[in-house]
Amino acid sequence: MLKKYSKPTKPFDKQRITEENVIVEKYGLKNKREIWRAEAAIVRIRNLAKQLITKSEDEKQAFVDRLKKQGFNVSSIPDALALNKENWLKRRLQTIVHLKKLTTTPKQARQLIVHKHVSVGNQIVNIPSYMVGLEEEPLVKLNIALNIKTPKQSKEEKIKKEMEERAENIKEESEEAEEEMIEEEKLEEVLAE
Repeated sequence: MLKKYSKPTKPFDKQRITEENVIVEKYGLKNKREIWRAEAAIVRIRNLAKQLITKSEDEKQAFVDRLKKQGFNVSSIPDALALNKENWLKRRLQTIVHLKKLTTTPKQARQLIVHKHVSVGNQIVNIPSYMVGLEEEPLVKLNIALNIKTPKQSKEEKIKKEMEERAENIKEESEEAEEEMIEEEKLEEVLAE
């Protein structure tokens, strides 16, 4: 059986851990194993590209076309060797749903996929790591209507808004009071005559 990933050789390498934490946050991954799977997939692609260096141009072009169909931006074997784990993570269904602005966060995209609210064409897909090809990308859609709320106001913004409203109310009240005083003065003048 083909191994899907391999653990890092140094389990407590601080630089690697901080890099992985950034990637987990950026792509909304469940755990670091998903990063290791992406690395293993890219290693397999690189190994195939290395083997194809000595092969015929037709085989190289077929390999490049296959990668293009999967959604990778490659035009030759050196481009295939330059792929990294982020290129792989960008082709996941979870990332595509988020990048198409169907959700506000990658975590929300993952939740909708797992709860079977996302379909590719007519097929419901509940696997966040599903690799979306170029032909399937426009077919990704939500099966529910979302009421995406605008980000909540901060406390400072709320306080500023309340202060502005109070100032307007005070200004209106003072204008009304001035008008009443003017009317009273006119009444007194009329009565005094």
